[in-house]
Amino acid sequence: MLKKTLLLLLFIGFSVALIFSLFTYLHSLGKPSSVETKKQANEHIAIGGECVSCHSQVIGMGEVHSQIGCATCHFGNSFSTNKEEAHKGMVLIPGNASNMEQACGVCHSEAVKNIRTSMMTTNNGIVSVDKYIFGEVASPDGFEAMTELGHSAADEHLRNLCSRCHLGYEKEHTGAVDELSRGGGCTACHLNYSTKGKESHLAYVNDPTLLPTIHPSLDLAISNDHCFGCHSRSGRISTNYEGYHETLLNKKDMAGVDGFRTLQDDRVFKYIGEDVHHTKGLLCIDCHTYSDVMGDGKQYAHEEDAVKISCEDCHGKNTNTVSVDELDPINKRIYTSRKYSHSQMLATANQQVPLLNTYIDNLGKAKLIGKKDGVEHVLTVLSSSCARDFGHQDLTCSSCHTAWAPQCIGCHVDYDSKANGYDLLTRQYKQGSWIEYAGEFLVGPPTLAINEKDGEREIKPAVPGMIFTLDQSGYDGKKASDTTFHRLFAPASPHTTSAVGRDCKSCHNNPVALGYGRGKLEFVISETQPHWTFELEYANLPQDGLPSDAWIGFLKEAGSKSSTRLTFRAFSVYEQEKVLTVGACLTCHDQESKLMQQSIHQDFKGLLGRVIDECRVPVFN
Repeated sequence: MLKKTLLLLLFIGFSVALIFSLFTYLHSLGKPSSVETKKQANEHIAIGGECVSCHSQVIGMGEVHSQIGCATCHFGNSFSTNKEEAHKGMVLIPGNASNMEQACGVCHSEAVKNIRTSMMTTNNGIVSVDKYIFGEVASPDGFEAMTELGHSAADEHLRNLCSRCHLGYEKEHTGAVDELSRGGGCTACHLNYSTKGKESHLAYVNDPTLLPTIHPSLDLAISNDHCFGCHSRSGRISTNYEGYHETLLNKKDMAGVDGFRTLQDDRVFKYIGEDVHHTKGLLCIDCHTYSDVMGDGKQYAHEEDAVKISCEDCHGKNTNTVSVDELDPINKRIYTSRKYSHSQMLATANQQVPLLNTYIDNLGKAKLIGKKDGVEHVLTVLSSSCARDFGHQDLTCSSCHTAWAPQCIGCHVDYDSKANGYDLLTRQYKQGSWIEYAGEFLVGPPTLAINEKDGEREIKPAVPGMIFTLDQSGYDGKKASDTTFHRLFAPASPHTTSAVGRDCKSCHNNPVALGYGRGKLEFVISETQPHWTFELEYANLPQDGLPSDAWIGFLKEAGSKSSTRLTFRAFSVYEQEKVLTVGACLTCHDQESKLMQQSIHQDFKGLLGRVIDECRVPVFN
């Protein structure tokens, strides 16, 4: 009996060893077996192999990932003590787009699948809008992945200037995340170096014989620094959130000057005012959910389509909740990893996405748990002044509570065939490059615009996304006639939220809000024909007869191609007249007066029918 038992144990041991060897071999090829089960993968993970014979002092992987072996992520041969054999087929940086299925996907297959189609990987909107402006596609709503660019004029423009800020961009060097970090797949968000880990890594960089003793942690401690590298560009959301606006100032002139900040790429920013959520210590991921960031397996044309969360989900009067039992496997894993204990949480109105760090207490108050520090924040409910009655029913929260937005005007883009260029996708130098010349960076409350989509009408912030001349004449195959002027505004989500909304005049009496640009907008009161006048600040451009910072002319309709979205537009003349009619009342009546407060909650047209003789209502031609 004992003999049979020993033989059985030997057989089992041999079988397990064979399975482990097979698994390691397949990893060295970068292709795990399709028949390998999760149980087998986890058994292999727990072994560690011979890597520890050289890397015995390595610590810091974090609570969960410290239980897995080196080869599970880095591949190679964990059963060899020979350096060459052990490192054969090894990957220095697992989690890059080129290997995420074979590395992270062993345990997180669904998450990796979602990342592949996420906006942060494909950059759909950026690519399709760029090709739309270049005249290469008929619509800005296409699905064009950044990693699949060809060599058209628009593709080269993206290759030269834009194609590093996506998760598909391969990270080639180890090290902590900083302001210059781009790409890296899973490690773009989930890799963290401790202070000692940074010191250990720096020592290794300076002397390769000093093997690192502290491995970076792989965890859910996703700081704002992880977002900063990409999101301090383009819309400047990361810098806006922290209160900083980009300037064209030189870093040498502004070194040490209070209120200014120089980034690692030498751009100089001026402090304007931070987002109210930033003042509370909230991270980007305190609001933005897993599916917002990493995707949900679906493709979206633009970033605003991919984001599920809205202000009302936390601050609305109607609390929408889901229970722990209703969570999908990924969110359940995150919930467990963060050691939450509440059984109910808020959910977004759009697609019922769970807000894992929220709950409703015994007194019925909704609260948010900060993911950085665990501090609980009471979620205030919309005030009565935010009631969307009559003319205000289409207002979004951001249309009132966005304090300021970055605005770029007067740019020029052309192709220089003799310039020293660089292809960001292939990481190769080449002759010829697209070059952008910045005009002027402005800052202030955003323009307001109409978004009409899927039967809904909303008023949202807009910024001058592209007021520039595009000169394609220098590109191969293009002619002098391929030079076009564009005046396009774009939907904006500046992330400069203020607890106090815009006052009435900042919308109804403000030429920037209406799309006219900066200048003096004045209501002229006369007995016979009270009317509005506008004196612009910037001169009209010869290309289209509008000032550099305008979207539309004063009491004029927008052009046929004036937005980066087909559903997003400036106010029509009829809408402008309605806004200015209220603005005329505000020239005499305080916005807190009983009459103006009534105008918010009652039919304004009906109130106009009861004006006294002294009142003057504007006449529009």
